[in-house]
Amino acid sequence: MKTIQTSKAPAPIGPYSQGVLVNNFLFISGQIALHPQTGELVNQNIETETRQALSNIEAILQKANITWQNVVKCEIFLTNIQNFAKVNVIYNEILGNATPARQVVEVSALPKGANIEISCIATINDSESPVKS
Repeated sequence: MKTIQTSKAPAPIGPYSQGVLVNNFLFISGQIALHPQTGELVNQNIETETRQALSNIEAILQKANITWQNVVKCEIFLTNIQNFAKVNVIYNEILGNATPARQVVEVSALPKGANIEISCIATINDSESPVKS
């Protein structure tokens, strides 16, 4: 097991890792729209929150030397399911032709008052470098 940590994603706000690499799978902890440098929630609207959460995930993927193409599953938690269509537009824009399995669930609340949290699982092929130094 190897912990993945990057300063390009926000530091964990609890006792957990940004990501954990185990047996060629990268498990990325739920990311809310925290700005990596300030730790402040970027929450002008659901679109900016979605972009920031996905940007945080992308930074963790990059630290592991992989891309959205390696992601096999995403979980999206929304405090308002009515935002699904807006989230979906940003998600599609950022992930492009990557189409991992996905679930979207409405929840009553998220950390720090966030409106969205996204986690994912990625796979690393044997020929890919497991982690950048």
